[in-house]
Amino acid sequence: MAELADLENPRMREVNERHGDDHGVKLSALRAIAKRLKRQQDMARELWATDDTAARLLALLICKPQEFTRQELDTMVRESRAPKVHDWLVNYVVKKSPYAELLRLNWMMDPDQEAASAGWSLTSDRVAKSPDGLDLPGLLADIEAKIREAPDRLQWAMNTCLAMIGIHHEELRARALEIGERFEVLKDYPTPPNCTSPYAPIWINEMVRRQKN
Repeated sequence: MAELADLENPRMREVNERHGDDHGVKLSALRAIAKRLKRQQDMARELWATDDTAARLLALLICKPQEFTRQELDTMVRESRAPKVHDWLVNYVVKKSPYAELLRLNWMMDPDQEAASAGWSLTSDRVAKSPDGLDLPGLLADIEAKIREAPDRLQWAMNTCLAMIGIHHEELRARALEIGERFEVLKDYPTPPNCTSPYAPIWINEMVRRQKN
């Protein structure tokens, strides 16, 4: 914790806080520490318990995903305040857990925004990589009914799922585009040069163009 405190950069914190991430440590520095520490599950649990965002990000880099219980992962997702912590937890840990699919099913309809958005993130991954067994038209209907009023993080996750359906499933692309155009979620999101907009119609069309090329 002392080492992380020494790496704190006020300017970096100011930039990160604009996105809801309350820490000022460069991610490259966290990865360097994780490379030195290697996998340490007990330390990962202690770092997570501090409730410090930089410490939690480091915990997610040195943990052993398959050693967390289902209940631990459920609790951690609900505690993951910072967007970067939530993103790393889902992508680096939950996806590698033997409980990933069970948690996905449980979280999809959860009233808690953190849990529900994790469920939609896991579903987006399945839409792109292993869609067998998913009710894709049903997912589009759910997105259509809920995305406009969804809280920010949940709305982002549902929008990602909408884009993944449009990108990877040609038979549903027109409907995904129509939903995106109608609700205009993230249409005005500031996008850096050379990056693809998260606005679903632009995202879908750009990725399809790249696939064809």
